[in-house]
Amino acid sequence: MIPIKSKEDLKMLKKSGKILAEIMQRLKEVIKVGISTYKIDQLAEELARRKNALPAFKGYRGFPANICTSINEEVVHGIPNEKRLKEGDIISLDLGINYKGYFSDAAITLGLGRIDSRTEKLIDITRNALSQGIKQARINNYLSDISYTIQTYVEKHGFSVVRQFVGHGIGRSLHENPEIPNFGIPHQGEILKSGMVFAIEPMVNMGTWECEILENGWTAVTKDGMPSAHFEHTVAITDDGPEILTC
Repeated sequence: MIPIKSKEDLKMLKKSGKILAEIMQRLKEVIKVGISTYKIDQLAEELARRKNALPAFKGYRGFPANICTSINEEVVHGIPNEKRLKEGDIISLDLGINYKGYFSDAAITLGLGRIDSRTEKLIDITRNALSQGIKQARINNYLSDISYTIQTYVEKHGFSVVRQFVGHGIGRSLHENPEIPNFGIPHQGEILKSGMVFAIEPMVNMGTWECEILENGWTAVTKDGMPSAHFEHTVAITDDGPEILTC
């Protein structure tokens, strides 16, 4: 069970989330055709250190980069390299930071130049699915109410939710219990309480939900080679409803 956060913990988590949101906004501004994912990765590290924060992914379970950069059919855990983005690509940026022992985590998916309408809809539906899930992060709801809402919304629009990767608790560690799947039946699992903090992160595929892991041992790709999108926020459950910390 995720520990309930104190007011001081929540204050520091809000600071961590604000820093992460600022970094993500800056990264969004530099994403363009021709930039390499390695350059994005290096900028993310530089921006974090300017804010007295550390990239949380670097070295985590052996991950070799500061951020995850997943392109087109890559679902999550894409490793930055010298590959340059091209017109029509979509890229998911996933970034976590450690600010004075307090962690936050967020992800976005962006299109490069003109992308086809179906891919654009995939991005929109994934972003909206996150919003729908966050609305369920309320006191006395069940954990699976978040999961069920995301899955129902995504499948209603003809897409599929990834099953192998899930959201999670977050706070004094990057990944805390409980896990938060993006699928399931409602009214199951823990009852939500004020002070819980979650990283809610739908990963949505255009085709099948099934994924495979590349030979690098990290990067997940869609089994059918079709595009995937990913959005994530760190969210606190409060007496007044869900509070997004990473925006």
